[in-house]
Formats: sequence, structure tokens, C-alpha cells
Amino acid sequence: MAWADEMRLGLCGQVRKVWAPRGVKVRQRIQFQRVWRYLALAVDGMHGTLMWCWIGSMKGEAIAEAVEHWQAHGIQAVVWDRAGGHRAPEVQKWTLRRIEQPAAAPELNPAERVFEELRRAVEGEPYATLEQKVAVVERELKALAAEPERVKRLAGWEWIRDAYAQLPAKVIVP
Repeated sequence: MAWADEMRLGLCGQVRKVWAPRGVKVRQRIQFQRVWRYLALAVDGMHGTLMWCWIGSMKGEAIAEAVEHWQAHGIQAVVWDRAGGHRAPEVQKWTLRRIEQPAAAPELNPAERVFEELRRAVEGEPYATLEQKVAVVERELKALAAEPERVKRLAGWEWIRDAYAQLPAKVIVP
């Protein structure tokens, strides 16, 4: 079972908080190009694994590509929010079990912790192209995926482990 969500990545930058001596004016370069890609991420905090793919939008057909990718790689159930694309007919045709979280509750989704790590690595830097920014995110994802214990610390929350341990053996998804 994995917890999943999508992160929009683009060249429309954000001003980030940075440390500076008192009285020193901080100047940050930001970009205003409205081009986007979406990172569809599935996180298994129990085993410390990540699975991801890039999609072009949050529409049903794009999310169905991510679901197909996850299912082909062994994910049998996914927990995610109630985004419209998650309930699209194109997604419903897959046999992947879907568990919905309450709406507008990102604090319940461990994938958001991984997104925080990724944003920390890429935001605050201007990139010449979206592909360069995607490459940096890919590098960070691969580094994070190579450290299952770190993923477990980020996404293997105690309440999730406790709930998982209380499931009957025949319900638990390997």
C-alpha cells in the first residue's frame, strides 16, 4: 500500500525564507514562466520505497497513466486525496484499490513530507528550462529512494504503522 499525491513543478518561482544578518536586504531572483509538469508520487513509508512518474496535467487520463505505472510495478492499493482527477472514469477502470483521505488535509499524507524535501532542494533557484528543474528533482528523488531508512523517517508515521499492524492478515497488502 502506498500514499500518493501530485506535486506541480514549474518555472513560476516562489520567494523562500533565508537566513541573513540583521539589516541586510535579501534579494532573490524568481521566474514568471507559466509552464508546468506534475510529479505523481507514491510513497510506502512502511518499507521506505518511492515510485514516481511525470505527467502533463491533473486530468483523469494523465493520472490514469500514473496509476497504470504504479500497478505495473506492484502497488496494489493507494491512499490519496479527493482530487477530481483521482475519481475520473479513466482512473476507475484500473483494479488498483483506492482509499480516499478527507478533503483538504495534506497533513495526513506522508507524500507531502517528501514534497517538502524536494521543494527545499529546488526552490529559490532560477532554472533556464523546466527540463533542468525536472532533472534536479529526479536527482533528489533517486538519492532519497537510495535511502529507505530516510524515507521511513519521513513517511513511516507511527499512527500509520499502528493502523497497519491492527489490520487482519488477509487484508494487509504486501
